[in-house]
Amino acid sequence: MSHRIFAGVVAAALAFAAPASAATPFEGGWTLDAASSGLRFQSVKNETKVETSSFATLQGAIDESGTATVTVFLDSVDTKVDLRNVRMRFLLFETYQFPEARVTVEIDPAMLDDLPQVRRKVIEVDYTLDLHGLQKELQTEIAVTLLSDDMVSVASHAPISIATSDFGMDLGVTKLEEAASVEIIPSASVSFDFIFRRSGPAQEEPQVAAATRGQPSGAVVTPVAAAASPAAQPASLALEAEGNFSPEACIGRFEVMSEANDIYFAVGSARLQAKSRPFLDSIVAIVERCPGMNLEVAGHTDSDGSAAKNQTLSENRAASVRRYFTDSGIAPERILTVGYGETRPAFPNNTKRNKWRNRRIEFTALQ
Repeated sequence: MSHRIFAGVVAAALAFAAPASAATPFEGGWTLDAASSGLRFQSVKNETKVETSSFATLQGAIDESGTATVTVFLDSVDTKVDLRNVRMRFLLFETYQFPEARVTVEIDPAMLDDLPQVRRKVIEVDYTLDLHGLQKELQTEIAVTLLSDDMVSVASHAPISIATSDFGMDLGVTKLEEAASVEIIPSASVSFDFIFRRSGPAQEEPQVAAATRGQPSGAVVTPVAAAASPAAQPASLALEAEGNFSPEACIGRFEVMSEANDIYFAVGSARLQAKSRPFLDSIVAIVERCPGMNLEVAGHTDSDGSAAKNQTLSENRAASVRRYFTDSGIAPERILTVGYGETRPAFPNNTKRNKWRNRRIEFTALQ
């Protein structure tokens, strides 16, 4: 769906040119002007409903050797609806595991030698997209426009069609469909317009993408430094209110956490697996911002094995999650547990996938 976005998107941003007056096209390096740039993607629900979304926080640079890197911070996904943002972050992008998408391009200066004369040209570039734990080698066409000796525009030449299957995100699409009761076409189209400026003191201020313009007053995005170095990575990017969440926001978030079904136990055991920690830590952060609410942790199993053993297993798994929360600093009296065993299946226990969906931990906010 909205996943190779970064692909064509970023690749574009990379292949821009420099004025002929420079000793080399990339002398001094170039920096993405995130505040003047935009990255958008369109997805289709229920066959005909088109939704346009964007990312609020981008980061990019091209070094003097011509190596270009653009980073998209996925927590900054902006659908203009808070709960949709949360679903995209946790169900589709799984930002607690994969917080960034990154595109890298080795730019051949010869492709842009004549840009100072022609001012605008369309070129094809190869690039590497790192998204959701996978890397792909891709191609796209971009329009490069030299705006001044120190500023260049890089834009999509045409919408870029993408498929979620290329990056192992089809399960995320399914989770979105089930959470919102919609059908989603597992592909999307991406467009972008990036502005790069020759690096210098004027470009060293922290910036965020143009997608933050027009955000409601409660929306907050942590700016990021212009250089795409790990040290400059922002601590928080989600477009959500500062401080404590409203009761409605808390309830919605715990529903999404239940839909994610990303807590793992050893087979037939209540022992949490290490790969559950990033997701559980995200829940802890939400609980801390919902101080007026308690949380019910409910364990469920499939129908394999005896009902009595499944009942005990569900109780013990809920207790393990509670223990993780209290060990992380949540007051014990705020976390209640219950086990339902196999008595409340979400799906028929007739396939391997459905059984996996029934083996779950659900979270309910209690006021």
